[in-house]
Amino acid sequence: MEITASLVKELRERTGAGMMECKKALTENNGDIDAAAEWLRKSGLAKADKKADRVAADGRIAVAQAGGKAVLVEINSETDFVAKDANFLAFTDAVAQAALASGAADAEALKAAKIASGETIEEARAAVIAKVGENVQVRRLVAIDSAENVAAYVHGGRIGVLVELKGGDAELARGIAMHVAAMNPPHIKASDVPADFIAKEKEIELAKMSDKDKAKPADILEKIISGKIAKIVNEVTLYGQPYVLDTNQTVEQALKAAGAEVLRFDRLAVGEGIEKKEDDFAAEVMKQAGLA
Repeated sequence: MEITASLVKELRERTGAGMMECKKALTENNGDIDAAAEWLRKSGLAKADKKADRVAADGRIAVAQAGGKAVLVEINSETDFVAKDANFLAFTDAVAQAALASGAADAEALKAAKIASGETIEEARAAVIAKVGENVQVRRLVAIDSAENVAAYVHGGRIGVLVELKGGDAELARGIAMHVAAMNPPHIKASDVPADFIAKEKEIELAKMSDKDKAKPADILEKIISGKIAKIVNEVTLYGQPYVLDTNQTVEQALKAAGAEVLRFDRLAVGEGIEKKEDDFAAEVMKQAGLA
């Protein structure tokens, strides 16, 4: 059967694959467009398997929200170039919407969820790998489903935050989400800070003190150390930090003024915790030239 340009175009529109890949698929399947589409899908899965071990530490945080239900999904690519690719962006948006609709608890459970096209996320992932030529991974998922005020905020596609706020309003919840994105507090309030962290910081502060200060009466020394620890605790807690939208008050003061309380927050940043391979091109050239 003759492989016409119109047939190639139809397969391209149907699958999103490149022109040469579509022509090859049609040739391999005697012009049967359904068989060619299936061939391309299987080819995409094979390519995905081959790229699975390649480090994907770039990418995007995608978000979807409907009222008090919101999700953030981290989807990784190997490079920033692909992270900005239209195919990759469309895939990440589809994944976020599928995560919201499916109620999947984690990234593993999300693989079987279907996107609007009817494909599973795992099938769509293989297809996008075939298009962009890089490893793509759906790495992490966080979700909130609450009757309280919920805010979902993504900064530049790189950092995403969910906040559940009791009391206050949507504007305050969003402001708190923006603060968490900017300041990355490890804890919500002082009572959440682990006792062993406090003990270690006391030990460090005591070691930094001069012999003259250490010789002060025990009650005075305790006050000095307590003041230093209180400052440290403020730095590592959401409530203790100056509010980024109004640095004249702390987050706790802003919340109290609105009669609000932060019940939880989740923060994802692209690639955090992934060990990135650093290429030393100069050393590689010297090695190949027999100079190292």
